[in-house]
Amino acid sequence: MSEAQGGTKRPRGKARLLEGRCIACGGRCQSACPVNAVEMTDGGEPEIVAASCIGCVKCVKVCPAQALEIVFTAGERRILEQLAGERAGGEEEVDPEARALSERLAAYRGVWVFVEQTEGEPARVSWELIGKGRELADALGVPLSAVVVGSRVEELCYESFCYGADQAYLVDEPVFRHYRTEAYLKAVCRLIESYRPEIVLMGATGLGRDLAGAVATVVGTGLTADCTGLGIDERRNLMQTRPAFGGNIMATIMCDKFRPQMATVRPHVMALPERVAGSSGTVIRVRSKVREEEILTKVLEIVSDRSKDQVDVAGAEFIVSGGRGMMGKENFVLLQELADELGGVVGASRSAVDAGWMPHERQVGQTGKTVRPKIYIACGISGAIQHLVGMQDSDVIIAINRDPEAPIFEVAHLGIVGDLFEVVPALTERLRSLKQKAPETAVCSNG
Repeated sequence: MSEAQGGTKRPRGKARLLEGRCIACGGRCQSACPVNAVEMTDGGEPEIVAASCIGCVKCVKVCPAQALEIVFTAGERRILEQLAGERAGGEEEVDPEARALSERLAAYRGVWVFVEQTEGEPARVSWELIGKGRELADALGVPLSAVVVGSRVEELCYESFCYGADQAYLVDEPVFRHYRTEAYLKAVCRLIESYRPEIVLMGATGLGRDLAGAVATVVGTGLTADCTGLGIDERRNLMQTRPAFGGNIMATIMCDKFRPQMATVRPHVMALPERVAGSSGTVIRVRSKVREEEILTKVLEIVSDRSKDQVDVAGAEFIVSGGRGMMGKENFVLLQELADELGGVVGASRSAVDAGWMPHERQVGQTGKTVRPKIYIACGISGAIQHLVGMQDSDVIIAINRDPEAPIFEVAHLGIVGDLFEVVPALTERLRSLKQKAPETAVCSNG
């Protein structure tokens, strides 16, 4: 509470609900009130007990819909005007709590991307995040740093410069040869404690999800998983967009009171930046102080679960996907024939996978793989948002569906309203005939 030079106390006012603004968020205002001056109605809206309210503004600050305000009586407004006149030309009053928060957040600067690697082989998602991290760092006016942890992996630092990193923190020791949560957790947390980045990005892979959650817990900050969009607001907060409520809406989440801000992003969601060979940067070598005898887990053997004939849907340039409209497992042969002519692979929607028509590793969508092929052909797929999240960034989307009102047509570059059991074989046959004519055309053009 501030006072004027003559000892006049600054009035605090009382909280008041703005009609029609409340979204019944679950009683955040009630939880924030230190004097129990907020009661909730059956409809989930707050009622302010004026006799108890002390005008501390805490309920106003936590309201996500800005549905609460502080009001003053006529007498209190006169006092405020008097105090404002006495402060005219002087230093503007600053909320001590807000100032302390601002100073704490200002101690963190820089954008970091964790470079995931297995036996020295980098994950493509790391370079995709370097590209997005470059945009974020430029918007903030700070350096972009790669974080490389492993054994004999210094080369990845120089590779990160080729994709846009300004510098790289390198923790290169034998104890990090194989990924183990405890070892990597200690190394990354030590780096964060020493250098204080404001943003840390990791791939939403098995390794990335495991490490990111552990790091966020130890450093005491927030983590948004499986982001599909990242941006910066006017207060230097990281805007993290991801599907919510089963994929029915897209939510933007911000961690405005803690640092670093952490997010994981699924592979193929962000565009792979152009690699510029010969780019240079600074390598910052850091000792981890992690000793092998301190790590409880030991890696005895690595057994790959990837079979030789396993299809990599996420990395394919041409994908022909089937949904509920395929009517049965046996009908996916039609899609395989078309995919073979294109040199692509067959994917599936969740409904087709749940029905047992295709294995889970072929699933495209929120609970499956995120893909960015050159051409994506959706056959008998209605276009639920859960599926669109996984394929909407494809270069060209072709939709085949009987229903002209199917949501898939809203994102498709080319839509075919018709029976897929007629359209798909016709497309396959047309491609075959074009391939057969191609050599003849080449001969004629040469003479």
